[in-house]
Amino acid sequence: MKILILGAGKMGSFFTDLLSFDHDVAVLEKDPKRMRFIYNAVRMSSPEEIREFAPELVINCVSLNYTIDAFKAVLPYLQPYCIISDIASVKTGLQEFYQTCGFPYVSTHPMFGPTFANLGNLSKENTIIIAESDHLGKVFFKDLYTMLKLNICEYTFEEHDKVVAYSLGIPFASTLVFASIMKHQDAPGTTFKRHMKIAHGLLSEDDYLLTEILFNPRTPNQIERIQEQLTILLDVINRKDAAAMKEFLTRVRKNIE
Repeated sequence: MKILILGAGKMGSFFTDLLSFDHDVAVLEKDPKRMRFIYNAVRMSSPEEIREFAPELVINCVSLNYTIDAFKAVLPYLQPYCIISDIASVKTGLQEFYQTCGFPYVSTHPMFGPTFANLGNLSKENTIIIAESDHLGKVFFKDLYTMLKLNICEYTFEEHDKVVAYSLGIPFASTLVFASIMKHQDAPGTTFKRHMKIAHGLLSEDDYLLTEILFNPRTPNQIERIQEQLTILLDVINRKDAAAMKEFLTRVRKNIE
């Protein structure tokens, strides 16, 4: 299969490495520095080069801010049968774009990244395929993700963004709050060190990724839930109410069973 990958960042490079030995892969990337570690694939720097390659599938791996713009830049050079796809972490605006673009599409979201995941063993990781996607596109990505031993879930566009606001928005916001009040510790405890490791990993991610997760229209409601629980906890601590603290801890333990 001829596959065009848009963007040679972390995930673009991951998909290039993954697919280039079984498919004809090309990568479109404007920044030549990002192409330094792209092997076994055709390198492109301008959309005009796409027409001759004639891809059957496009995987858009640019950051969410530029996802739709990247699609618009390449659509004039694609054959009508080409399936276009994204791996965006927030799907806001994409459903409307796909419905009017005139191309078959498939939208997925690998729920892992190169920072935390062991890309050599993804058997404990998850991925989402959007239910409204084109059948053939879903078959391709289901086969690909099954090969990687990922747990595959199928959600609608709406369901996806709700899940992301909960499963990514809450830990992202919590980690950022933790990191925002940090200062150097000469003798950190084990729990502190584990939190710091998570914080370092999160903050090594691209700013656009963090922003697009937190700017998900459904994220503020989740952050409000954090604020509510902090208010409750602070009140219990200030009152030194042991019974209330036991009740709070019991409820929290039950949440994570």
